[in-house]
Amino acid sequence: MPGKLKVKIVAGRHLPVMDRASDLTDAFVEVKFGNTTFKTDVYPKSLNPQWNSEWFKFEVDDEELQDEPLQITVLDHDTYSANDAIGKVYIDIDPLLYSEAATVISGWFPIYDTIHGIRGEINVVVKVDLFNDLNRFRQSSCGVKFFCTTSIPKCYRAVIIHGFVEELVVNEDPEYQWIDRIRTPRASNEARQRLISLMSGELQRKIGLKVLEMRGNAVVGYLQCFDLEGESGLVVRAIGTACTLDKLSNTSAFLPACNSPSKEMKESPLVHPPSHGCRSTHNSPIHTATGSRLTQNFSVSVPTLIYTGMGSGSAGKEGGPFKTLLRQQTQSALEQREFPFFTLTTFPPGFLVHVGGVVSARSVKLLDRIHNPDEPETRDAWWAEIRQEIKSHAKALGCHAVVGYSESTSICEEVCILSASGTAAVLNPRFLQDGTMEGCLEQRIEEASPPGCGFCHIPYDELNMPFPAHLTYCYNCRKQKVPDVLFTTIDLPVEAIVIGKGCLIQARLCRLKKKAQAEANATSISNLLPFMEYEVHTQLMNKLKLRGMNALFGLRIQITVGENMLMGLASATGVYLAALPTPGGIQIAGKTPNDGTYEQHISHMQKKINDTIAKNKELYEINPPELPEEIIGSPIPEPRQRSRLLRSQSESSDEVTELDLSHGKKDAFVLEIDDTDAMEDVHSLLTDVPPPSGFYSCNTEIMPGINNWTPEIQMFTAVRVSRLSNINLTNQTLNKNFNDLCENLLKSLYFKLRSMVPCCLCHVNFTVALPEDELVQIAVTAVAITFDKNQALQANKAPTEKSQQRASTDNEDQLQFPLELCSDPLASQPFPPAKAASLDKASPLAEGYLRHRSVPSCTNSTVSVVKMTPLSFLPGAKITKYLGIINMFFIRETTSLREEGGVSGFLHAFIAEVFAMVRAHVAALGGNAVVSYIMKQCVFMENPNKNQAQCLINVSGDAVIFVRESELEMLPVQPSTVVSQPTSSGGDVTT
Repeated sequence: MPGKLKVKIVAGRHLPVMDRASDLTDAFVEVKFGNTTFKTDVYPKSLNPQWNSEWFKFEVDDEELQDEPLQITVLDHDTYSANDAIGKVYIDIDPLLYSEAATVISGWFPIYDTIHGIRGEINVVVKVDLFNDLNRFRQSSCGVKFFCTTSIPKCYRAVIIHGFVEELVVNEDPEYQWIDRIRTPRASNEARQRLISLMSGELQRKIGLKVLEMRGNAVVGYLQCFDLEGESGLVVRAIGTACTLDKLSNTSAFLPACNSPSKEMKESPLVHPPSHGCRSTHNSPIHTATGSRLTQNFSVSVPTLIYTGMGSGSAGKEGGPFKTLLRQQTQSALEQREFPFFTLTTFPPGFLVHVGGVVSARSVKLLDRIHNPDEPETRDAWWAEIRQEIKSHAKALGCHAVVGYSESTSICEEVCILSASGTAAVLNPRFLQDGTMEGCLEQRIEEASPPGCGFCHIPYDELNMPFPAHLTYCYNCRKQKVPDVLFTTIDLPVEAIVIGKGCLIQARLCRLKKKAQAEANATSISNLLPFMEYEVHTQLMNKLKLRGMNALFGLRIQITVGENMLMGLASATGVYLAALPTPGGIQIAGKTPNDGTYEQHISHMQKKINDTIAKNKELYEINPPELPEEIIGSPIPEPRQRSRLLRSQSESSDEVTELDLSHGKKDAFVLEIDDTDAMEDVHSLLTDVPPPSGFYSCNTEIMPGINNWTPEIQMFTAVRVSRLSNINLTNQTLNKNFNDLCENLLKSLYFKLRSMVPCCLCHVNFTVALPEDELVQIAVTAVAITFDKNQALQANKAPTEKSQQRASTDNEDQLQFPLELCSDPLASQPFPPAKAASLDKASPLAEGYLRHRSVPSCTNSTVSVVKMTPLSFLPGAKITKYLGIINMFFIRETTSLREEGGVSGFLHAFIAEVFAMVRAHVAALGGNAVVSYIMKQCVFMENPNKNQAQCLINVSGDAVIFVRESELEMLPVQPSTVVSQPTSSGGDVTT
């Protein structure tokens, strides 16, 4: 057999009381893998049993090792009745199958029950012995590494980036099978969790097989999602980027130099720096909504929304032949790929040559029941249709690839909206094929793409543009054409020249729809989608102009469908790129009525807008330098002649108007006010207040304009559930309520994190859902990072640090319960433990499930607490090893919602339990951090009349080992204390 799995059950602690007579428990453990089950002896009358079992051995194929989770069930023995279940632990064996990975999983795992939550902990040791398998027809993909991070992982070098890999598996949902009538809620939830775990393992194995076929060894930017289609079934799908990675021999050359990304870039030319980015621009999506089972194909293109970037144009005598050569080589490197997509949002330097803009597509489908789980052709065909459309949009922009690519769904009853988006780009072919390109070509790439602005130049022919756009010469090199506005789905490139700081920009929109069924519902949604996208993009443009900025990065647009409404939420990080022209102001044009009072009101609004723009420029330090007189007066290069084939514009647009290069003379962006809704839009613009003093926010990994980060970070997750009154609801009131909900959530975060000022909220990820009629749920995950406000004032640095330490201590008093962070009492402790406190035993969180600081037997130092961050790096630290992917799915149900503190208490406890279980699994692998953490799904359902609620959460991330830069010269490493944890208030939940 190709593999042997060995499991040892050591001990348990803090088990719940199962025998009311003795207030104790007669616990034993079942260990199951595949169809084989072992049992430990019953340890009588103890809440802290010591089993110390023999090694349970399973002889299995490596295919089973990838598909099946190790299932550990803790039970209470009853002589005269059925044994009572205490809880379960699922352990993913896949991290042990890598050649560089951990050799053992050892530690304390929380025992989880879907009804009661965490009920104590169990100490388990797991080992795998793999034998050589020379079977060329094998179905396993052992050895292929998976990374959630959307950049080349730290301590690795990208040899080849092969391209897009995708797969999906389908099955019937146990929650909706007929047998559910005789199942208990616990049995139904556990059947669901087990099935999803099996499907997740199978999916990962199948993706790995595709990577091996491409001759790759890793998947980067791995995104796995669950589509809960109700009675139709369950779909688990994943996308990623196949790569060939080499481990760097000298890790010190790679590890985060957060304060100096340019230095890191020079030292390791093929390794992506932590200050993430890519080149990009934006041309607004070409919208599509397709109705399944409908006779119509709903499709709308909105050319006014397309703002692009990336240079074509006049590169002089050398530009034409070079671009032709580059395009030919890129096309030949990508033509073998069905979908030349890349899920990366940050790239090795030189990988991106040009970016054409954002391309997106949406499709409305009617769900049909999955009859045969072995034939997922229907869902495959849906996504193939969407991807083909994305590919054609990219080609129309003169690009052969799509970067920053992502897919998502929104499901309500029998209707599903499929969404896909990315950024069209021209890539450097030397990363896409074996061997290196000629040195002269690489040199010419550097010459043709000036540092800091090359990524802004348009890649398409300006005389054959697929949409109307206003182009001007680059304000940096003045050799190539750039658009006036760039939108992109990727992070800001490291080499980008940015003036001032960035900020989070959000567009929020609600639209009512009539309740309908089947085809009628799909038709109404399809009709609404293009107009919603148009309005969302208009909001983004208005807010971008209001802040005096000219580019958006990390753009993510969600369209969520509910029973009686559609919601749109767009998030991006606005910046001022020096290569693009200065944005004009916002000019209000009123149509009716034409009287003096109205004109006075318009004039007043115009003044407020102008004042707001001026304040924002000062707030974000946007002070572009004036161009020298000799540059302004110098002649503009004549564009070389190009073919005018495939011209679709009218002859009147043949002449390209050249703009004056002096700043501040561009025409303003005109807002026409012709009804009350338009007036409300202007009011919402002016009420969009910036963060409090000392706070900055962005949805990219690094805030543009800030690079002096400190090691102090605090990740948090907040969930807010709000019920909207159904009385006299209009689009206007809906928009206001939705806007207030998002703003109040952000304000509550600023308030709870006030002790960390000055700080920045990075990687702010909003997710909106409409779980039920009148119910709106917003979840946000982000990380707060502190920074030195002024590095020059070194004298103020020490008092700042002291105040931060004092604030961290003070925050312990604000917690709902004291937070215990100490080392494992049963493990060896060569160093003093961290500061300890005790959990409040009266708290529902008191079963010891925050004791996630266990020490694997294979390590020599104490792990104090496992850090968690949505970033792909830790400021001031070096990632030395990746231990594997964490991909976990949890279900929690309660029939005593009010007793558990209502919605807020229930969700707060569940999210804290999820954190604890993730940390325990990482610590058992020998890790001390989770990077690229994401809560991909949080599905909440409530029945207040029956005092019931259910929540499903799906999280993922990369387990890593990191070392603080300050500790590199001070070994052994001392355990670190950790920061405060914001608490919940009102209807929101923050963990």
